[in-house]
Amino acid sequence: MEYIWRLIENMIRFFLTRVLHLKLSEKKLEGILQFFKFGIVGLSNTVISYVIYVIALLAFQAIGVSENIDYLAAQVIAFILSVLWSFYWNNKYVFGDAAGGRNIIQTLLKTYVSYAFTGLFLNSILAVLWVEVLGIDKMLAPIINLLISVPVNFVMNKFWAFK
Repeated sequence: MEYIWRLIENMIRFFLTRVLHLKLSEKKLEGILQFFKFGIVGLSNTVISYVIYVIALLAFQAIGVSENIDYLAAQVIAFILSVLWSFYWNNKYVFGDAAGGRNIIQTLLKTYVSYAFTGLFLNSILAVLWVEVLGIDKMLAPIINLLISVPVNFVMNKFWAFK
């Protein structure tokens, strides 16, 4: 897996410096690389979260859970499992702790808090807005939420959870 991350970093470096001819300090370049890596982890997290959401939603519908809460319960299940996925990859490859001084339990709890704000609280409010107020399909609502929650989540993780 290390090889894949190095390959991705080198491709991004090449694109930014050789294709776009950007003159960036190493610190700025590292920040951009971190954002891209966060985006890759976020993309994989989104896919996993959405798949879990759909499976849970379909399961709830199959057993007759009320249509008024099925999508919210599915979102909670997807949240719990996908945050564990993101924590692992963000801790290992995005916000790595080279000195080894990070308290894993504290960082995991902070990660859950930051994701709870964006992935649970914010997304639940937005889901109700999209589904109940605007009449957007339940399957599409989580995808629309990403436009707001991803940037907020990056900032919270970078400057608080993994600091």
